[in-house]
Amino acid sequence: MSRRAERVEPFHAMAFGARAAELEAEGHRVIRLGLGEPDFGAPPTVREAMRAAMDGRPLPYTPALGLPALRAAIAGFYRDRHGVDVDPRRIAVTSGASAALLVTLAAIADEGDEVLLADPSYPCNRQLIETFGARAVTLPAPAAARYQLDAAAVADAWTPRTRAVMIATPANPTGTTIRPDELAAICAFARDRGAWRLVDEIYLDLADEGENGLRPRTVLAHDPDAIVVSSFSKYFGMTGWRLGWCVLPEELVAPVERLAMNYFLCASTPAQVAALACFTPETLAVCEDRRAELRARREIALAGLAELGLSVPVPPDGAFYVYADVSSTGMDAWGFCRRALEEVHVSLTPGRDFGAATAQTHVRLSYTASRAELREGLARLRALLA
Repeated sequence: MSRRAERVEPFHAMAFGARAAELEAEGHRVIRLGLGEPDFGAPPTVREAMRAAMDGRPLPYTPALGLPALRAAIAGFYRDRHGVDVDPRRIAVTSGASAALLVTLAAIADEGDEVLLADPSYPCNRQLIETFGARAVTLPAPAAARYQLDAAAVADAWTPRTRAVMIATPANPTGTTIRPDELAAICAFARDRGAWRLVDEIYLDLADEGENGLRPRTVLAHDPDAIVVSSFSKYFGMTGWRLGWCVLPEELVAPVERLAMNYFLCASTPAQVAALACFTPETLAVCEDRRAELRARREIALAGLAELGLSVPVPPDGAFYVYADVSSTGMDAWGFCRRALEEVHVSLTPGRDFGAATAQTHVRLSYTASRAELREGLARLRALLA
């Protein structure tokens, strides 16, 4: 085996999910609050579009960067939702956001380069960075900073080898957004030093309105040359469809196209055809209703955790996760999640996935289950703690 294969860390959220499946096969009813997978499924119009696409017609490879019509539809979404003009030629459609991260990091990271990112953060980002011989430099992002990077921390960690800074807003596992002024400051600092800004906006369209009553805008509004990664999985509820996209600076379009050709030829043709239905008024109205439902579920989760005496240092305002401190229970995060799954059949995710700073103290709860499931899961946790 390669050294890469031997040293790669497992994604523990998936491992807990696999154990939950085993328990279900044994006849237990597991409340799944571990994975970031909305229970809604794809919107009805998208499902109908997929059925229509599977009528026996030929479904050949698309261009490596995706169907021109879908790239144009995504550009229209940025214009209508975020007030930003994006040339469709700068958009690459990929096999999920994971593939978007893969090809963009392949395009910008070399052996010995450094990429700065927050601790806690999505674990696969670190693995993808290190796949290409670069070094993932994780900076502790405390609750006082909303579990996000700040410009001062980025400046302190900067070295001549820093090639990029990577930010997720809203973030997984914390559900929190970065302050707009802080994001702008970090991007300006990196841009002035000739470094890439890679911003994960997978959950952006689920985010709350700010104090001004407006929803957060894409980073492209103030940094048009940032690399943006997004997905159909979360806002559109299409996790298993494996469809995402990235918005690229002009100079990265051709390199990413060559990499995409070699890595995966193109994203799924029928999924791309069906995804055109995502941007109709009917589908967007459904997605907005679901966004409101997720906010109601968040209130249930936060109230329930408070009743259990589990601290949530920073309430989420974007992604559908709550990052709770369980140290008051006397258990570490891994032990808490293990006992929750084995003893009361509630699946959560331990902080070990997301970095060293909160590995022992925090767990992630995903409030993508129904209201009834959430309430039952919290009741079972109450029984465990009792």
